[in-house]
Amino acid sequence: MKLDIPSLSPAAATRAVAPLVLVVDDDEVQLGLLSASLQRWGYEVMSAPSGEVALTLCETRLPDLVLCSWIMPGMSGIDFCRAFRALSEEQYGYFILLTAKHEKEEVARGLDAGADDFLIQPVSEPELRARIMAGERILAMQRELTQKNRLITETLDVLQQVHALIDKDLIEAKKLQQSLLRERYRAMPGGNLSMMLRSAGHVGGDLVGYFPVRPGVVGLFGLDVSGHGISSALMTARLAGYLSATTPDQNLALTLLPGGSYAARPPGEVIEELNDLVLNEMDTEHYFTLMLAIADLTTGEVTVAQAGHPHPALLRSDGVVEQAGTGGFPVGLLAGVEFEQYKLQMAPGDRLLILSDGVTECPDPGGDMLGEDGLARMLGELRRFSGPALLSALVWKLSEFAGRRDFPDDVSGILLEYLGDA
Repeated sequence: MKLDIPSLSPAAATRAVAPLVLVVDDDEVQLGLLSASLQRWGYEVMSAPSGEVALTLCETRLPDLVLCSWIMPGMSGIDFCRAFRALSEEQYGYFILLTAKHEKEEVARGLDAGADDFLIQPVSEPELRARIMAGERILAMQRELTQKNRLITETLDVLQQVHALIDKDLIEAKKLQQSLLRERYRAMPGGNLSMMLRSAGHVGGDLVGYFPVRPGVVGLFGLDVSGHGISSALMTARLAGYLSATTPDQNLALTLLPGGSYAARPPGEVIEELNDLVLNEMDTEHYFTLMLAIADLTTGEVTVAQAGHPHPALLRSDGVVEQAGTGGFPVGLLAGVEFEQYKLQMAPGDRLLILSDGVTECPDPGGDMLGEDGLARMLGELRRFSGPALLSALVWKLSEFAGRRDFPDDVSGILLEYLGDA
């Protein structure tokens, strides 16, 4: 869609023809003298012997400036001024009252009726010309202001169109990013997987997922790209390809065996390779935290490597919450970093949660973060929930803690419920 961007022409506030001046006076001599002077100075002139006639002329064509006698039979100068102001709200005319009145009260009456200036009769030509030129300057500024206001209005309309297009694209981008999370729940022999992804904006930098390794063994990951918005989301989409469940031959965490099956590579080694890829092959300033785990659902053993991601939370079947890990550096910050890996042993009924820092770093209304202790208390309160209901309840408790439904950071998580022989 092509958008026409409005612009202000340098000549937008410059009038191409001479201003039109309306002279109103019941004195025929005064009317002729004023009209002759104005025509001699190059102005276009209309004249009227009364306010009633002047009003009829104005209804056909509005003047730029008006010279009007205050005292006239029938419609007075003040009455005509009020009627003149009521004719148009868009086109402004500069109104000068011709009067012999000096009193402040009378001047106030004239200004209240809408007059811009006063000339004391009898009028001298030098003063008349000076007042007319002053009126022209004010009209020029008023026209320029009107033009700029119109430009602002038109620009706002264009910006609203642009915003609508961007918003539409972001909604589509959100759908595409959510499609990276192919399943929210997966039941498997020996365990169940549940996942959630909640972006702080239209799109975010968080992603969770899993990939099968072989029967009874599954890979889990949670990652969080620095920053927010489109660039972070694009980085997330690219990283998802390196841990893909649908194209195992491109999954860096898998190695192809001679018989055509796959085996899991050590998670620490995989993260080291990702670190080299980001630093050497990706032209980006983004870095990301990552938790990569290989879970054996026949034994309950989980091999974990941590790269700056929050510690995994192991919710035991008795309600005890354990949070421990190696911490580690985020991926894409330093070259040659080694990423340690460690093992967790799950028992039937235990639940393992890999959560982004949008959970532990969620602030309450006073600015204090939830932290690991707050998360442990929250999970203890939710120990009777399982599967997607546990993740939904966690988000609900988090919004209750924050005092609002929207969070300042992306919130994501993957939950593994180990069933064992059960």
